[in-house]
Amino acid sequence: MAKSSKLDQQLCFEVYKASSNFSKLYARTLEPFQLTFTQYLVLLALWEEDYLLTKDIGNRLGLGIGTLNPIVNRMIDSGWLHKIQSDKDKRAFIISLTEKAKREEKPIEMAIMDKIISCNFLDINAQTLMTNLKSLNAFLTQIE
Repeated sequence: MAKSSKLDQQLCFEVYKASSNFSKLYARTLEPFQLTFTQYLVLLALWEEDYLLTKDIGNRLGLGIGTLNPIVNRMIDSGWLHKIQSDKDKRAFIISLTEKAKREEKPIEMAIMDKIISCNFLDINAQTLMTNLKSLNAFLTQIE
């Protein structure tokens, strides 16, 4: 029987590996749309509520402005997003979806759902896992 390493006994390592594997799974699924996983997360935030300030998108995704700005700029260059200066604060920008982004929402959703179903991920009780991860994240945020 193989000896379990200290690393294999760490919850943080399993969460890290799961996150990395999810990112890879989504990256392969999003490749035909020429999107990265993080770009997809930006689209998710805007599909839920269009016309958001950059800082609000960053808050929802847990990304700093320095990380988010290059992502948004690449998405603007590739035709996914528009960026306009806020009337209320000249330093702030409002990000919105292009017609391309609106048109591709359903095909992207279907591609991701097809991938998840093909992996039989739903059989491992995804709802329980999601609930447990939300509790873990809430706890970790509280102790920061």
